[in-house]
Amino acid sequence: MTTGAYEQYTSACARSSGRIIDAYSTSFGWAVRLLGRRHRQHVRNVYGLVRVADELVDGVGSEAGLSGPEQLEQLARLEEDCSDAIRSGYSSNPVVHAFADTARRCGIDETTVRPFFASMRSDVPAPGAQSTAVRSLSPEDHEDYVYGSARVVGLMCLRVFTRDEHLSDTERRTLEHSAGELGAAFQNVNFLRDFADDSQRLGRDYLGVEAHLDREERDRWIRIIRAQLRNARRALPLLPRDARRAVRAALDLFAELTRRIADTPPESLQQRRVRVPGAVKGLILVGAVVRTALERR
Repeated sequence: MTTGAYEQYTSACARSSGRIIDAYSTSFGWAVRLLGRRHRQHVRNVYGLVRVADELVDGVGSEAGLSGPEQLEQLARLEEDCSDAIRSGYSSNPVVHAFADTARRCGIDETTVRPFFASMRSDVPAPGAQSTAVRSLSPEDHEDYVYGSARVVGLMCLRVFTRDEHLSDTERRTLEHSAGELGAAFQNVNFLRDFADDSQRLGRDYLGVEAHLDREERDRWIRIIRAQLRNARRALPLLPRDARRAVRAALDLFAELTRRIADTPPESLQQRRVRVPGAVKGLILVGAVVRTALERR
């Protein structure tokens, strides 16, 4: 299906997905602009779907008056629509249509989509759960959640970046491992910086610390995150240059955010969100561009 009307609709859907992303994250918008033109909209399309699903279970559904079962029903409809659109190439939901267009072009399939929605479902409280109770994840539950909510999103982006690349099996395995590590590091950083909101507003303890973060636990998670960032950084030379500078910028930004969290007293993390000032973000982005430009490959 390549008619002018279809292309016009697909373009309009992509713009809708981009507007949603721009409304939620300035840092993400900056990083995406460092991607080559052939990647930018595809990555926006991936994160547009991720954002819509995430907001459904992170309070928007509840504020709209949806019960837990109703949120699960909406999520199931979204997942079904997404699967149908990947198969058919069309959805009446603009964000889903934009994502499906990217999925079909870049080889994103059910092996990454299903785990993502499984993690989103786990964020909805079980029927009968007390609204004031904080749900604490076990180490195994944490790994499962991070795989679906973050690692597979990293794999989706990798498929965007490498769709035209000729890679050996070893190179692809290395990239896939690093993409998963990068997604996990980003998610774990966000668990630390959003600890107050997750535990107090949403009643969730993703870190398994029973809603109380002490210095020892904070430092343990900092070590985990730094190891994940190191693993992710090893694959940078294998990425195409027009993706590498943006991924490097994201790595450097989250490394700086991790440093700031490590310097923040645990009691403060339970009250506020740590941020990187805009001027520092700008320097990080410029540095990533310059270092990538100086590389031979």
